[in-house]
Amino acid sequence: MATSIDSKPGLSISRLLFGKPLATHDLPHQTISKPIGLAVFASDALSSTAYATEEILLILALAGTGVATLGLSIPIAAAIAVLLIIVTISYRQTIYAYPNGGGAYIVARDNLGEIAAQIAGAALLTDYILTVAVSTSSGVAQITSAFSMLLPYRVEIALVVILLITVINLRGVRESGFIFSLPTYFFLLMIFVTLAAGGYRYVTGTLPTVTEIEVLQQETMTSLTLFLVLRAFSSGCAALTGIEAISNGITAFKEPRSRNAATTLTWMSSILVVLFLSITFLANKIHVIPSETETVISQIARTVYGNGTLPYLLTQIGTALILLMAANTSYADFPRLAALAASDGFLPRQLTYRGGRLVFSWGIVFLAIAASILVMVAGARVTALIPLYAIGVFLSFTISQVGMVIHTQKIGKLKPGEKHKGLETTIEYDPHWRLKMTISAVGAVCTGIVMIVFAVTKFTSGAWLVVILIPTLVLIFFRIHRHYKSVAQSLTLRGQPVKVGPRSVQTLILVDDVHRETIQMVNFAKSLGHPWKAIHVATNPEKAQALPEKWAEYIGEGDVEIIPSPYRALAGPIRDYLKDILEENPSSFVHMIIGHLAMDSFWQQALHQNTAFVFNLALADLDNVMMTIVSYRIYDKTAETRDEISHAAEPGARIHRRQWILEKLRRQQNRPIEETEGAAD
Repeated sequence: MATSIDSKPGLSISRLLFGKPLATHDLPHQTISKPIGLAVFASDALSSTAYATEEILLILALAGTGVATLGLSIPIAAAIAVLLIIVTISYRQTIYAYPNGGGAYIVARDNLGEIAAQIAGAALLTDYILTVAVSTSSGVAQITSAFSMLLPYRVEIALVVILLITVINLRGVRESGFIFSLPTYFFLLMIFVTLAAGGYRYVTGTLPTVTEIEVLQQETMTSLTLFLVLRAFSSGCAALTGIEAISNGITAFKEPRSRNAATTLTWMSSILVVLFLSITFLANKIHVIPSETETVISQIARTVYGNGTLPYLLTQIGTALILLMAANTSYADFPRLAALAASDGFLPRQLTYRGGRLVFSWGIVFLAIAASILVMVAGARVTALIPLYAIGVFLSFTISQVGMVIHTQKIGKLKPGEKHKGLETTIEYDPHWRLKMTISAVGAVCTGIVMIVFAVTKFTSGAWLVVILIPTLVLIFFRIHRHYKSVAQSLTLRGQPVKVGPRSVQTLILVDDVHRETIQMVNFAKSLGHPWKAIHVATNPEKAQALPEKWAEYIGEGDVEIIPSPYRALAGPIRDYLKDILEENPSSFVHMIIGHLAMDSFWQQALHQNTAFVFNLALADLDNVMMTIVSYRIYDKTAETRDEISHAAEPGARIHRRQWILEKLRRQQNRPIEETEGAAD
């Protein structure tokens, strides 16, 4: 018969921050709709329009800030838009081919093998961490553009934002999706209104040029070179980051998942292309100049509306919010991808565990810590982080699309109506396989070229770190995988002789002194029905000398053996003693019983040695040595007195007084004798 469990715990800080726990059977109800999915998975891609144009202009400004030079940003943006469309079409195919999500990681594992899968995983995980750092830093830059007095505190503001986003995501996918949808759609409203107003003023000839700009102080080159144009192109390709997010998180969508995810991807890419091209066009028409203190969006809004006006402030607020919330895309995908890799044994297994709100809590917390470290190291400066950004994305783009080429080749080898069960999905003949393979091949070539250009042009600016980091992560992943395989091999029963049967057990009670905790350990040892004796490590000669007499007086049975410890060590003498026992009888078990004083609060527990945990670590590697920690509860008198007063003040306390007295007497049985007698009086 099923037992009912009280599901109404008292109010706590944890429940206030993260909400009440969700049952496992609630997982299917945590899926999201297309509008919410757009906010959750598209905020990264949409927010990149706020700084992609700026990064193009920033590089072109190295050849001077003339209109002709900066005007190259328009054809560069158009080329990036074409690339974005190609990648989008390719990822739509991935969504339908692999409806269980996983994106580049799953495509690579299914078609290219484990090495390619781990390279894609390392690239994406690195990029998701960078996305959080770049998005929050860029959002803070929007805030400091409008409120310059906050500029010295940009690192602190970014860290607070990361903490806030982390807490919201720990509350669950649906709840975080609803919260983050508000700033996403507010940004879209304000940016489209701003671009429409700017376009109207341009058509009517009333659009002025930007003024009062503090020009960015940087070294300029003598001429515009192809290398500089390629470098600007690679910087602007930051606009493509986040395109893969939806293919990684298909399982978060409501059914039919693939169709809803593909539709959301189309919406996202269409909006992204329009915004990116419009912002770049308008930035050129008002002669935007790269600046350390004011962003491109701020210059456009200030020129269109006027400095300090309400529409200007609303545009800045919307842009800042979408940039700050863009980190949510990484919070949606990083834990899922990490859980996939962990389930395959390439990352710690803890990353596969879902928390109380059915999210991968360990992945969320790790992402927050890693991104916070990056923000502090880079000083929350977008320009310092961009060189590290996007290499991982384009590497995963390339791997994914090469994998899709092989996937469609497999489809082409099938006969009409034929199906084949693969590692990750079932494939069947598709008469359009050649067209799909061509699209994926073109996408792979384009993104591969961009990745190489990005790595070369940004290498000395910091991209070398990512070029080294990704292979290092892959090596670490395979080292973890090797460990898990070794553990599995050690635990397997296949092909191994199995001996099941009883063995002799020697029980040892580790005692520090003779008191009530000691009596509880002795009673526990006697209840097991095995031979037992007590041992004491003589770190204090005076205590060791007095112990046998106290043992005889209060316990009166069993033996207590004193283990010498001339250097006052605890673990070392115990290990040597246990090794001697095991050498004499290697087939027997040694059962160590260790006491532990359990306190009511953390600070009280910290006041004690807590040696049980030390021994648990020190003796864990000894074969045939088993440990049991016997806790002895110490109640807080102050807390109990407070509870008694509160109880007495409750209405109807007299009615329940008998039950309360019985409960108090039960608790007193675990107290020292002297206190129990005093309470009885």
